[in-house]
Amino acid sequence: MHSTRRSVTASLALVAFLAGCSTTPPQAPAARPAEPVRMPPPVGPVYVPEQPAAPVPPAPTPLMTPTTFSALPGWQQDDLRQAWPAFTQSCRVLITKADWKAACTAARSIDAQDGAAVRRFFEAYFVPNLMRSADGADTGLITGYYEAMLYGSRKRAGAYQTPLYRVPPDLLTVDLGSVYPQLKGMRLRGRLSGKTVVPYSSRAEIARAPFAGKELLWVNDAVEAFFLEVQGSGRVQLDTGETVRVAYADQNGHPYKAIGRWLIEQGELTAEQATAQGIRAWIAANPTRRQELFNANASYIFFREEKLPDPSLGPKGAQGVPLTPGRSVATDPAFVPLGAPLFLATTEAGSEVPMQRLMMAQDTGGAIRGAVRADFFYGFGPDAMDRAGKMKQRGTIWVLMPRPAP
Repeated sequence: MHSTRRSVTASLALVAFLAGCSTTPPQAPAARPAEPVRMPPPVGPVYVPEQPAAPVPPAPTPLMTPTTFSALPGWQQDDLRQAWPAFTQSCRVLITKADWKAACTAARSIDAQDGAAVRRFFEAYFVPNLMRSADGADTGLITGYYEAMLYGSRKRAGAYQTPLYRVPPDLLTVDLGSVYPQLKGMRLRGRLSGKTVVPYSSRAEIARAPFAGKELLWVNDAVEAFFLEVQGSGRVQLDTGETVRVAYADQNGHPYKAIGRWLIEQGELTAEQATAQGIRAWIAANPTRRQELFNANASYIFFREEKLPDPSLGPKGAQGVPLTPGRSVATDPAFVPLGAPLFLATTEAGSEVPMQRLMMAQDTGGAIRGAVRADFFYGFGPDAMDRAGKMKQRGTIWVLMPRPAP
């Protein structure tokens, strides 16, 4: 799924496509068959039975529909001062973009402790846009993620038997947009076999043939190592007493599949049971099937080590700025501009208690797809892990876009 773990990848079906197209331009579409010769209408009246008019399909619903701040439930009640640090982090990147420069420049003069001034700022510089999916629905799935804590060592010994891998040197990443502009933003991952690009090793293949010598760290819990991949980043407390951060570095190119979905498809869990807590309980009850479950997600994440100079800061998201617990979300950049403020109306994890607050779209994720889809960053620690595991709610999203210049 998440965080710095996230990158836009092309489907594995494109591997063969690239291998075939790397030396040969795409073929022109086959010629359409000739249309039958249309004869002139006969002379004289011709009776044509009356046919019922074909229904006119409705116009597609815009994915972004401008609205007003008064339409946002809970907008007046949210303490926007709590979102201000996350917004100023976004502005470090957005200020270089023409559409965002005016707002981010004006933000420098706002008193961050003046809630009324912060609210006036957002209402003056932004327009909320209701997000809808392609079918017109304005609600979607809201999940949660967190920064994990693991325990490890730089050497394989004792309880530390599960490797976290660095990016292998033979992993090949191809920017498809550089070859075919219509595929801008899509990347293909694989490896060379002779002169042919082939799919990179899947999770199952890596489990059968580990990358000896490519280990970044060794940790003491295979289940937590798997969930670390899902979260995309975490901290590892080493046996030396040092704590380091491990961050997303790359991915093997295979599509992500949620193991909770696999357990539902297999009839092992119901949709209500397929929370992180429910999945962990299933693994504990079925230890011999643990690797089978993990292999259902062929995607594999590689990590890099980072220093942890300030433990109070979250990991960097896809925007390149630290995530703010409770105010950062991962969204689909195909629909929501990375770094944009958005207002989220949903319910607290595992409850019906309303949660309505201003967030910043500062991250992306392999499982975060669609216009009305968000992954709520809960932060670090056991409480964050517990709430993220239970977060599987419905919600509505309004993206705040800069007002056009007068």
